[in-house]
Amino acid sequence: MTARHAVEILLVEDNPYDAEMTIRALKVNNFGNNIHHVKDGAAALEYLYAENGSLREETPRVILLDLKLPKVDGLQVLRKIKSDESAKTIPVVVLTSSNQESDLEECYQLGVNSYVTKPVEFENFVKAVSNLGFYWLLLNKLPAGT
Repeated sequence: MTARHAVEILLVEDNPYDAEMTIRALKVNNFGNNIHHVKDGAAALEYLYAENGSLREETPRVILLDLKLPKVDGLQVLRKIKSDESAKTIPVVVLTSSNQESDLEECYQLGVNSYVTKPVEFENFVKAVSNLGFYWLLLNKLPAGT
């Protein structure tokens, strides 16, 4: 299966302020052309999977995933993606305000590609998101078909 990337970034974030800051930080650095934002884990899974449960043909190049989400939390979304053979190569970056060691450990046990704690200060937040965009969209190489 050859994946296409109509959407480069799937942003899964329920906090409107954090979502807006993330999108602005990506756009300021020209990484925000193809972002799809959803506000809960259920919407993220609906975006990724067809009604029959199979992964859609068009997948994002990277998923920025908050942990504390309504309906389906980020850990459940991560668990679903990384346990699915057809989806597990999609890079998932947890972008969260949680700095709890238990969240960090569980995310890595589930197969997260990166775990980033959101900086509180706007300038540091913009810099962190910009660095994420640069790495995951420009530097990181994905296997064929991802």
